[in-house]
Amino acid sequence: MTKPKVLISDEISQAAIDIFTRRGVAVDYKPGLTKAELIAIIGEYSGLAIRSNTKVDVDVLAAATNLKVIGRAGIGVITTAEHAIALLFAAARQIGAADASTQAGKWEKNRFNGVELYAKTLGLIGCGNIGSIAADRALGLKMKVVAYDPFLSHERAIVLGVEKVELDELLQRADAITLHVPLTEKTKNILSRENLAKTKKGVLIVNCARGGLVDEQALADALNSGHVGAAAFDVFTTEPARENVLFGCPNFTATPHLGA
Repeated sequence: MTKPKVLISDEISQAAIDIFTRRGVAVDYKPGLTKAELIAIIGEYSGLAIRSNTKVDVDVLAAATNLKVIGRAGIGVITTAEHAIALLFAAARQIGAADASTQAGKWEKNRFNGVELYAKTLGLIGCGNIGSIAADRALGLKMKVVAYDPFLSHERAIVLGVEKVELDELLQRADAITLHVPLTEKTKNILSRENLAKTKKGVLIVNCARGGLVDEQALADALNSGHVGAAAFDVFTTEPARENVLFGCPNFTATPHLGA
């Protein structure tokens, strides 16, 4: 019998690679392939293991003539939802900046007042597996939750304890907004410059979903002007994010795609 051969095209721990080899699976570890490079070699493999960087689209699948399975390594929906809530707290209480200031020997107690989340309105853009868990956590904080999701039924919204609304209404009502949708042609820059301008002054923006859902330059401008009160991102349009227009903006917190 021919030994199965797996391509790992994203960075992954050695422990995960060892799982394959102990089971007699031949492994090629090639993170950082371009799309053209992936297409050129994918026909050799019966399995493909990825994380977030490799995009398996119709072109890749057409070239994958021997592919039997695609496995995506990830942390899980609960972790991602809870990371979004953690970043919401970080944005609301300015935890990152307060930590850096305090460890620098300052004691700027009056600078970092933050805002309470109690009784505030959280707007969810996307209320599927991850969004619904984030909603549950927010309701536990006594927040009111409104959700924009074309696939969310009114019956399901009632069960979740959220109010289903259209996007414009969410933008106008939300004190904080979290995103929980995939990146598609319809969701790219769903928080555009125009839509950010529709939000409340001082709104908090959290993105633990996908880079590209928010116009990063527009958000940077809104943070600098004070229209957006704070933002916290775990994902960026280009990753790894060695530099980004948001880095250094006031009241901005970043993490390196931990909720994956």
